[in-house]
Amino acid sequence: MSDATNDAVLTERRGRVLLITLNRPDAMNAINGALSSGLWAAIEELDSDAGLTAGVLTGNGKGFCSGMDLKAFAKGEDIGPMMTFIRNGSKKPLIGAVEGFALAGGLELALTCDLLVCSEGARFGIPEVKVGLFAAGGGLLRLPSRVGHGTAMKMALTGDPISTDEAVAHGLVCEVTEKGGAVEAALALAERIAQNAPLALSASKQLINATQGATDDEFYDLQNPFMGQVFASNDSKEGPRAFAEKRAPEWTGS
Repeated sequence: MSDATNDAVLTERRGRVLLITLNRPDAMNAINGALSSGLWAAIEELDSDAGLTAGVLTGNGKGFCSGMDLKAFAKGEDIGPMMTFIRNGSKKPLIGAVEGFALAGGLELALTCDLLVCSEGARFGIPEVKVGLFAAGGGLLRLPSRVGHGTAMKMALTGDPISTDEAVAHGLVCEVTEKGGAVEAALALAERIAQNAPLALSASKQLINATQGATDDEFYDLQNPFMGQVFASNDSKEGPRAFAEKRAPEWTGS
């Protein structure tokens, strides 16, 4: 693995996929200033590199992320870059690979991913109310659309986590593996995604995220600019040509 501005977040290229690893295992990958800035640097690398199509976000050690590092919070360490990521996400498809747990701000990081893969026994929760806080990093916004109103409300008000089985049943997780297998499964999924046209992927992701709750007319108004960009692109010509010639397409993202 290579260093993504600091040792708190590592990046490794796997073909057209960027593996991003939260790397504070002794602190259960709790979010401090270094992890926050390192994560945002990795997302910027993913989004700005034309040689990358998708990313996988995971955590080193026993779990994905336990949330805010309260000692760092008390010191006033800057976590603004992480909040920028939570608010804006990545332009390219991003898959979260969860082993062990994704709790508090860790679940909010996971919810910023487009797809989640987890191993058996993983737990997901926003326990902030147990310490006098609430999930202020997007969890209360995103959870209802991912698990449903009732489950999101129960998680927010009790602070209790949900199990892997519950996460699957409510649609939070798209794939479950044996313990230790989440990263490889997420990478395999990312590689499948990376076989597709970059512009089409970006448009599909943005439209799904931007149009939840939109009317039909609002949806098509939002879609029209993407139609002009994607359907007039070089990739839109390369795809049918490659299909006709029975070969793998050579995407340029243009």
